Amino acid sequence: MSRSRTSVLRRLGAVVAVSATLLAAGCANKGGSEPATGADAMRLNVGQISDSVAFFPLFVAEHEGYFKAEGLTLGERPRLGTGAKLAAAVQSGSIDVAGGVMTDAFNLYKINNKARVVGSLVDAYYVDIIAGSKIPTAGDSAPLNERIQALRGKKIGMTGPGSGTEALVNYLFKQANLDPKNDATLVNLGADASAAIGALKAGRVDALSFFQPIGQQAVATGVGRVYISPARGDVPALKDAIHGVVFTTQDVIDRKGKAVGAFLRAIAKAEQTINGDPAKATELLQQYQKTMNAQTVQALVPVLQAEIPDAPTPTEAAYNVSADFHRQTGLVPTTPTFADIIPSQWIATAIKG
Repeated sequence: MSRSRTSVLRRLGAVVAVSATLLAAGCANKGGSEPATGADAMRLNVGQISDSVAFFPLFVAEHEGYFKAEGLTLGERPRLGTGAKLAAAVQSGSIDVAGGVMTDAFNLYKINNKARVVGSLVDAYYVDIIAGSKIPTAGDSAPLNERIQALRGKKIGMTGPGSGTEALVNYLFKQANLDPKNDATLVNLGADASAAIGALKAGRVDALSFFQPIGQQAVATGVGRVYISPARGDVPALKDAIHGVVFTTQDVIDRKGKAVGAFLRAIAKAEQTINGDPAKATELLQQYQKTMNAQTVQALVPVLQAEIPDAPTPTEAAYNVSADFHRQTGLVPTTPTFADIIPSQWIATAIKG
């Protein structure tokens, strides 16, 4: 079987798996839209994909007591591992609110047009290209097209087919009129950070396309360097793309709007803490990422401060950048309009309290 055919089949399998998970959840959805009463009205089950840096504002809000100060009780707090499982949990009603990425929200919207993005956690596409020693450092400050061309013929590690890490490689190669299927070898490494760093160190791959903080960890350990970073502004067309988000459904807003509003106000306080107090942000990030060495934490704090908004209100400009990227890379075939998926007026009112 040809490599391109294998890639197509893998991608098709990933799409089918996501669709099946969401459709099964849709059949199981028992949620109603009657307003919640009593203690349930201010209780939310909140899930997230993982404890990645994208969800640092949730940790800060919980650790600093901002949710409690808003009168909110958090119930279940599962880490669901994948975006498909996260979206399925929202659809089934097992969680009320999700911390994920725009891809997850778009996939949910495909089977439930009441999906709603209600908050921004990270206004940056936080996947980086990390270069190993086989890519000359002389090109690190070269124009973007030249840096992309330097990846031609290289082995590039990513998390897997159909992922945001693959999507960045596809997007960059397209900008340089290259075909990643023929002009590079994409290597599936899974999502384990240590495995990715190990593959780069051992020379099994020449570069990585991986989410933060893999780049900062590679720099701290001397294994590699951040070569192309959309979050750093290296890819102008991806500047300020909304990526890490809070999403839910209109049914949850109708039933527990007061609680969702309280959740957003707590996130706003957390984002202000992160951006306004570097020393506090460093202390909290070290607690959140206990296994991360101090050097990486120090390097990551200013990066996060540049990416995390001062308030969780999604902007139409940031949304349009993200939607365009998702369509161009094939992560999703179509995207809803800003007004269809983001209730901006409701968000503004909720944050004001």
